[in-house]
Amino acid sequence: MSYAIIKTGGKQFRAEPGKTLRIPTLLGDAGTQVEFNEVLLGSVGSTVKAGVPILKGASVTAEIVKHGRGEKIIVFKFRRRKNYAKKQGHRQGFTEVRINDIKLS
Repeated sequence: MSYAIIKTGGKQFRAEPGKTLRIPTLLGDAGTQVEFNEVLLGSVGSTVKAGVPILKGASVTAEIVKHGRGEKIIVFKFRRRKNYAKKQGHRQGFTEVRINDIKLS
């Protein structure tokens, strides 16, 4: 089983061929191919390669499946005895990608 740890949007994700991931919003339409070059770690079978900090020449290709917005969270700010309360909702945008191929050099 091959997998790779990629970095995108300031976060790290474990990518495996055929899996779908929800990552921070990327530019592009559904069906567009994207390539992630910041591969931190890669594994093919029992061989594991770790980058310092990234693997040179390694890449992960994926296809954008859809764009969307996550679950709503409530942001509530409150100051006691000051007659201040503020309630706000937030939905974070995401892009769902399907991992196609992992190339380690």
